[in-house]
Amino acid sequence: MKYYLILGHPTKDSFNGQLIDAYEKKLLEKGHDVKRVNIIDLDFEINLSKSGFSEKTAKVVKNEQTNIKWADEIIFFYPLWWGGIPAILKGYIDNVFQKGFAYKYRQNSSLWDKLLKGKTARIFSTCDAPSFFVSLVYKNADFAMLKRAVCWFTGIKVSKAKRIDKLIYRSENKRKDIINKITSKIK
Repeated sequence: MKYYLILGHPTKDSFNGQLIDAYEKKLLEKGHDVKRVNIIDLDFEINLSKSGFSEKTAKVVKNEQTNIKWADEIIFFYPLWWGGIPAILKGYIDNVFQKGFAYKYRQNSSLWDKLLKGKTARIFSTCDAPSFFVSLVYKNADFAMLKRAVCWFTGIKVSKAKRIDKLIYRSENKRKDIINKITSKIK
């Protein structure tokens, strides 16, 4: 299978960075084709502009769209910040999952075509709060946005959405155990 890993944390040596590193390594060990992007490394304007893309951003967006088209499965890794996804990941989605690439409105209809049908996604979200709190207070807004507003709308089927909670309270050894448990399930 072909996997595209997307790191939506601005710090590559964060827990998210460690998790994506281990995930990528395990996928490669299992013989899968893997590509990866650390969004922080992309040289593009994060905010959309009414005037369109700069030449620099257009090249980045085209490359990212090519990688997403190539992949069978897209895997997002990011921290929960203020009840949602980080701005860097939101800017990436806004720029890359564009009309004409990810979806297309039908003429004279309220319906649309889901242009990324056949792909699957996994979501790994980390946070310091307990999962029940994120569910109760924030209503899992990050999952709702990615699962419904991005993936479902564009035809991607989410196979897993996992919240890794209470990180602030976890020792380095416990964090390694979490990573090992997650990567041990890769086939």
